[in-house]
Amino acid sequence: MNSTSDKPNRSAKPKSVTVRKVLPYLAAIGSLLALWQVWSWILNKPFLLPGVPEVFERLVKSFGDADFMAGVKDSLIRLALGYPIACALGAVLGLLAGISRSFAVYLRSLISILQSIPPITWVPFFVILLGFGNATIITVITIASFFPMALSMLNATEGVNKTHLELARVLGASKRQQLTKVFAPESLPAFITGAQVAFGNAWRSLIAAEMVGGATSGLGYYSNWRSEVADMGGVMLSIMVIGTIAAVLDHFVLEKLKRRLLRYRYVMGGDQ
Repeated sequence: MNSTSDKPNRSAKPKSVTVRKVLPYLAAIGSLLALWQVWSWILNKPFLLPGVPEVFERLVKSFGDADFMAGVKDSLIRLALGYPIACALGAVLGLLAGISRSFAVYLRSLISILQSIPPITWVPFFVILLGFGNATIITVITIASFFPMALSMLNATEGVNKTHLELARVLGASKRQQLTKVFAPESLPAFITGAQVAFGNAWRSLIAAEMVGGATSGLGYYSNWRSEVADMGGVMLSIMVIGTIAAVLDHFVLEKLKRRLLRYRYVMGGDQ
């Protein structure tokens, strides 16, 4: 009897957790759309700020536009090339800093100098070196997302439990074993956090680079092109799509990956 009566409670808990997480997100989206629509009504100039229904109608039609969908695909491909490279490079260099104090100081100094430079300012430099198009955009994405990942891993390796590290050394662990058995496992939460921060940098840099990096397709190119012809409906459409894709990738892909890799934290602590 007890086991039977417990079943509804166990099934209800995940639903209540889901509702608590989804409702605030839906409320945020609703408030933004409401603010947009109210502003459109107050301005009362559809050619300057079209309303939400008009842009949604155009969005539905855009799914059948081959050129627009090809641009979305091109943007995602550029992100898929530059972002993982930055994450891998930042993670490796951050881990290596754990076993070399001098390299850690060098890496932190390099990051402090270069991360203060807005990624978009690299575009003219790489346009001269690599030309217009994908190579420049992917390079800018990589630079933009490298620094938060490397800094997150660097901070994590510096905060590794000294007892675990000393124990590994006493047991005769080599540098490679220290990396794989001590630094890497303890730095995993920092890797996930760094990846989420790096994603935001990568996505923003992608859109900005597509606007000024000589791209002939992509969401940034589309937004810039629509603004040049004073098509505010197209501009608002691109903003909506850019924000939606970023939210989906961050909250549903990266968040789900975080929960899978750090499952022990959620199992032990529960979903708050």
